[in-house]
Amino acid sequence: MNRWQRFKANRLGYTSLWIFLILFGLSVCAELIANDKPLVVRYQGQFYFPILQSQPETVFGGDFATPTDFLDPDIRRSITSKGNWAVYPPIPYSFETLNYFAKSPNPAAPSMDNWLGTDDRGRDVLARLIYGFRLSILFGLALTIVGVTVGIITGALMGFFGGKFDLVTQRAIEIWSAMPELYLLIIFASIFTPSIWLLVVLLAAFSWMGLSDYVRAEFFRNRALEYVRAARALGLTNMQIMRRHILPNSLTPVITFLPFRMSAAILSLTSLDFLGLGVPPGTPSLGELLAQGKGNLDAWWISLSTFVVLVSTLLLLTFMGEALRDAFDSRKSGAVLGAR
Repeated sequence: MNRWQRFKANRLGYTSLWIFLILFGLSVCAELIANDKPLVVRYQGQFYFPILQSQPETVFGGDFATPTDFLDPDIRRSITSKGNWAVYPPIPYSFETLNYFAKSPNPAAPSMDNWLGTDDRGRDVLARLIYGFRLSILFGLALTIVGVTVGIITGALMGFFGGKFDLVTQRAIEIWSAMPELYLLIIFASIFTPSIWLLVVLLAAFSWMGLSDYVRAEFFRNRALEYVRAARALGLTNMQIMRRHILPNSLTPVITFLPFRMSAAILSLTSLDFLGLGVPPGTPSLGELLAQGKGNLDAWWISLSTFVVLVSTLLLLTFMGEALRDAFDSRKSGAVLGAR
């Protein structure tokens, strides 16, 4: 039974994969699900697509040449009168929409207008959760890709060449790993303008070290095997041997750790945003929502909904990681895993 079949045999991990892909796919289309602009408007015989191009409100019977506020009751009445119509997203709020026409003070409890309530600024919590979930996943993917790439390259060179190169690199890693990561983040956050790419670079500078140890051990073990000596006897270069022969046989720890590394990346971003050291203010993130929940303990819907999204995401990634670990476990190559 091959590895994919063993992965599918783990029903919990396989189901988690599909749930995760569906949720991520929906979040990628967040602008079509949660937006304060209609998807399409037919007004006085012409079609408009506000989600793609902004129009002034004078186009729809307004008084000012400013971007149209489609939450304005007068604009909505104008659009829906005399045969005009508009198609709105299921959630008529974006992550930054301030509902000036809300019926309750902010933060408002869940209602028919705001399914998960609003935050302390009147922004829809569900919309911010959708956009924040997408940001967390994309950040986790970016940090995982960068960290894994650097970890593989460093571990491969250390394990293949060994000797003084391995010794010097290990000492350098020990010195670098002893650096206070949180203090460095605080220092750089005070010097540079906060951005998601700055966080990726800073966190990736530390996230690769744990994986490099596993890759180093795999390369160190595989370089002494006969197929490597045979490839060297055939005249292949060191780079060809590492890329064609050793690397494919050393990826098991890399693949099995991917979901867990994504979980760690998402937790890192959430923690930094909670402390105010993460993404720029106004950016939708799970950590920022948790910080709002902490500051507004009576608004239970903010903390509860964010907690459910964060824990569910980490559980899905954990179940996927366990299924991958079992699928690549050679001791279970002949066993069919049942449901958990």
